[in-house]
Amino acid sequence: MTSPARLTIALLVATPGTTWGGMEQHTADLAGALAERGHSVHVLGHKSYRDRFPAVVHFHPLPAQLGRRNLWLQLALRRRLRDITPAILHAQGNKAAQLVSRTGKLARARIGTVHGTKSSHKAFDRLDAVIAVSPRILATLRHPRKQLIYNGVETRNRRLKTDDGPELPTGVTNVIAVGRLESVKGFDTLIRAWATLGESVSNCHLTIFGEGSQRSQLEQLIRRLELEHSVTLAGFRDNLESVYSRAELTVISSEREGFPYALAESLLSGCPVVSTPVSGPRDLLPETSLSKGHRDRDLADLIGRALADLETLKVRQQPAMAFARETLTIQAMAEQTEALYLSAVGGHRDNL
Repeated sequence: MTSPARLTIALLVATPGTTWGGMEQHTADLAGALAERGHSVHVLGHKSYRDRFPAVVHFHPLPAQLGRRNLWLQLALRRRLRDITPAILHAQGNKAAQLVSRTGKLARARIGTVHGTKSSHKAFDRLDAVIAVSPRILATLRHPRKQLIYNGVETRNRRLKTDDGPELPTGVTNVIAVGRLESVKGFDTLIRAWATLGESVSNCHLTIFGEGSQRSQLEQLIRRLELEHSVTLAGFRDNLESVYSRAELTVISSEREGFPYALAESLLSGCPVVSTPVSGPRDLLPETSLSKGHRDRDLADLIGRALADLETLKVRQQPAMAFARETLTIQAMAEQTEALYLSAVGGHRDNL
């Protein structure tokens, strides 16, 4: 699809290269979609991310493992921007926004996306426009030019080749969770909640997809609670379409979120979701699909109710699934982001 004006766009993702999560995936998806729409797209990030981006995107390595106040990182960023001369400089997350706010006039317009709930979003105040990925985040922003744009998920090949990809156990009710194995995702709470359910999940299996620094602690927790037969840490997988298609329930156990990819991916696959009361699920799911709080018992009660009547849960989430098909796509995300870019630069049709 050809866009009405060709822009030179620089996307900055300033995470240190040690993990690949929702914000990094969002940047890769957005970069690829904008390039498909005819823009010249450049990504600046840690060298370990290079192979995560499509060939149509120009990747520029930065020493992003350095701190946001590090002068060498700031200098490297400025040098790259002078070479690229972007019309749009788009910061992904707080650290990137702080770096971008110090770049002066090296881009015609500076945009930032807030991906999570933070105590302060001051880093975005000096930018020309700010994107929030959920209504709850949008409400916390004071920027005069703020806009809600949901994260999008690829849908072109969804529900195709469902026999490919990671396997799930057979002969059981499959419950899944997806995310980095970090404390913010609450997988320790989820595992303890699973243990609390006891015999009520004797014919169920919980599979957690992801990698992170908490793997060894979670493995120890599973052994201590004697859950080896009913809980699996399956590691990181690139493509989970077949998993969502085969699973009966997705659980989001996070302490905080911006807008979890697992929510969009699950809804688009027709798999119902239950969640702690975090941003994203609180905006889209019925109240009965949310736990009262973040305690083990809160999550255990929620999962128990869901497994007792999965059909009713799925019926109640039909409006959320319809919303996902209409709104939570990469195409919708790219179109809205492109429109914001064009507005920020005045909609010029020349080669920017």
